[in-house]
Amino acid sequence: MMLVRSLGLSLLSMFPVVSANLASGGLSVTLNDVYYYVSPFTSGKVAVSPTSLKSVPAVFGFKPVTVIQGGVAKADLPSLVAQWTSSDDVYQAAFAEAIFLAGSNSSCKTKTQIVSGASSLIVPLDVTTIPSGPYFLEMATGSLYPVYRLYEDFAGSFMQSLIPTPDGKFQPMSAQIPGSAALTVGVPSRLYYTKTAAKPLAGVRLGVKDIYRLAGVKGSNGNRAWYDLYPAATYTGPAIQRLIDAGAVVVGLQKTSQFANGETATADWVDYHSPFNPRGDGYQDPSSSSSGAGSSVASYEWLDIAIGSDTGGSIRGPAGAQGLFGNRPSHGLVSLDNVMPLSPTLDTPGFLVRDPAIWEAANAALYGSNYKSLASATPKYPKTIRTIGFPASAGTSAANKILIDFVSALATFVGGTVAPITLATEWTSTGPKGAPALAQFLNTTYPTLITKEQIALVREPFYRDYAAAHDGRRPFVNPVPLARWGYGDTVSESQLQAQYDAKKSFMDWFNTEILPPAADPDQCSSGFVLYVASSGSQNPRNRYGSAPGVPFGFSSGRISVLSEVPDSVFPLGQVSSLSTITNHTEFLPVAVDIMVAKGCDGLLVKLAQDLVKAGIIAKPLPGGTIEGGDILMRRGMTVMDIWN
Repeated sequence: MMLVRSLGLSLLSMFPVVSANLASGGLSVTLNDVYYYVSPFTSGKVAVSPTSLKSVPAVFGFKPVTVIQGGVAKADLPSLVAQWTSSDDVYQAAFAEAIFLAGSNSSCKTKTQIVSGASSLIVPLDVTTIPSGPYFLEMATGSLYPVYRLYEDFAGSFMQSLIPTPDGKFQPMSAQIPGSAALTVGVPSRLYYTKTAAKPLAGVRLGVKDIYRLAGVKGSNGNRAWYDLYPAATYTGPAIQRLIDAGAVVVGLQKTSQFANGETATADWVDYHSPFNPRGDGYQDPSSSSSGAGSSVASYEWLDIAIGSDTGGSIRGPAGAQGLFGNRPSHGLVSLDNVMPLSPTLDTPGFLVRDPAIWEAANAALYGSNYKSLASATPKYPKTIRTIGFPASAGTSAANKILIDFVSALATFVGGTVAPITLATEWTSTGPKGAPALAQFLNTTYPTLITKEQIALVREPFYRDYAAAHDGRRPFVNPVPLARWGYGDTVSESQLQAQYDAKKSFMDWFNTEILPPAADPDQCSSGFVLYVASSGSQNPRNRYGSAPGVPFGFSSGRISVLSEVPDSVFPLGQVSSLSTITNHTEFLPVAVDIMVAKGCDGLLVKLAQDLVKAGIIAKPLPGGTIEGGDILMRRGMTVMDIWN
């Protein structure tokens, strides 16, 4: 017996002991035909017997319940549940079959009618740390798990759907709506969050461009080889962390054109598919590089705001194409540590958003003390309005009429005057002595800075790391970055320095002669400078472009890039045009860019809020037009059709 036993132990010792590592990735369920994701991370525990709540349906031992904090009286529960059901897209009356009520005087469970035709079980709650809202209760343990409602990313805006982890990181959300060909994104109930002075963005759902690194998440910069090569980030950069600290809820990483270079949908997006612009026929180019940010905010009511980046127009382009508010801020307002650079000399972080009130709170959180907010002030708006490249008359153009009418309304609103200017002429008369014409002087400035800086900071370490991991191979890169980097390889260091000098010369001139600051902080800027962002023209994504080249030249969109002044897109309206896709009349946005003096970012957001309040412009809505409505690819479909 002893021999057999010893032999058995000897045989066992020959094999490694295997310990199963079993962990929950969350649970997908349906409740009244609505898809939900149950987080794997508990919000707390309640005392409950395994046999209680017998009348509440269960799946795998989980039951839908409601937590209500704040000492709400039982008599007020019906109205509160009705309010939650109408205001929160995650909450529904089925969660009210069992209500854990804090501050209840009764120590026993009671039944009462909260929802018409149904009886709710009221359970006393003595835990104050679990936020109000819907949960799934694990009956075996008493653990309460927060709920995410699942939505289909039909516009293809996201790279990954994310949830926060208890250690301050993020992980991909492991859920998929059955039958969907698109990524599934989950959003938590807004009821979990309470806005305070310290957390002005509490519950605001945020999409993040896939150049910002988030702790625990792999990024791609729009490149598959990059995604495969590098591990998940170990920390979240300060820009995104500021938004999180202010209460913003990150719901996912969003698509960017590759390495934040400008790409068009059909011709250039090779590694990943370009997002869809929901406006009009649904097949207009979304613009880039913050493509996912623009398409998502224009498509989804369940998303409040997206953070992108603007180096040469990467926020302003998508904002104009999709009829949204979008801002390129004054340069240097916040650190871009742990963010992929295109050109640190020119890179800025900003937002695409429908609501100027959220825009104001997000700006204040992101830019901190560098942001001159006028939210609680009565600004003295500048009375000088200058336009660049605006139509002289409306003629038969509906877009021209919208633009001209807006400038007239703006002048009336601020009590000012409008004067068109030609920047090249102003440069010739007041610019540096002996300087070439403006177009010639700045022809290579932008392409030189973005290519030389990105080659050094991104391409070279990427190529080196990829070669070390793959036997000297070079990774695949889309045509546009390759073409631009190829140009950068031909530029000498002395030529690079000359373009730094050219940028500074233009910046000093523009910020002195054209748009200087005002001494009065309630005015901040000496004037407004406006140019056209979009005029409702079609840019269908099903056409092939020419071979990618280098972005030479100077245009109105480059002014803020080189002068470092804030530049924001304001949606004005929309015009009809016969779609080459649908052969139907569709509607596309008209928008304007407005610039003010450097450091006066708050003036633009306050102007947006005041113009909306005055009825001069309207907040854009998600949908097929900026006034809302079905998106073509979803037209005629009900919620049940989409989910089943």
